[in-house]
Amino acid sequence: MPYILAILRGETKPNRATWWIWTVVGFMLGASYFSSGANHTIWVPVSYIIGPLATAILSIKYGEGGWTRFDKCCLLGAGVSMVLWWMFSSPLTALIINLLIDLMGALPTIRKAYHEPESEDRTAWVLFFAGNIANLFAVESWTFAIAVYPIYMFLGSGLITAFIFIRRNHKAKAK
Repeated sequence: MPYILAILRGETKPNRATWWIWTVVGFMLGASYFSSGANHTIWVPVSYIIGPLATAILSIKYGEGGWTRFDKCCLLGAGVSMVLWWMFSSPLTALIINLLIDLMGALPTIRKAYHEPESEDRTAWVLFFAGNIANLFAVESWTFAIAVYPIYMFLGSGLITAFIFIRRNHKAKAK
């Protein structure tokens, strides 16, 4: 919710490629993660469907304009990964491929957080990171299939959050 409010206030400009990829991936990850046996940790992936969908819709009007070459490469990588996902019938294989697609979606925002940390909302990313920390405690079985998704989300959101804080402070000191 803080991220959406920051968008509406004009404080954050979401990357369209990231949020549209994350919306599609959210649906696929949620389905493959549930099929892999997740129970108690499924609610965070459900929120990763709802939040990105709202942000993707807002990115049409309030997001970064245009599609960079980097964005297009990430979209292409996500598309190739989706084709591979449909070729396999294993929920675990689908989960791994979906995580790769998700990473393709994350790269534009990771890059933006590094180069333009002020364009991302600190509060939203801290809450996102905190939610991923909490989700690690909900892992009911530390098998690869159950733990890989919460660990991936913890690392990804942690990296973006770190870039937002460290790079913003670094840029402020450089002035």
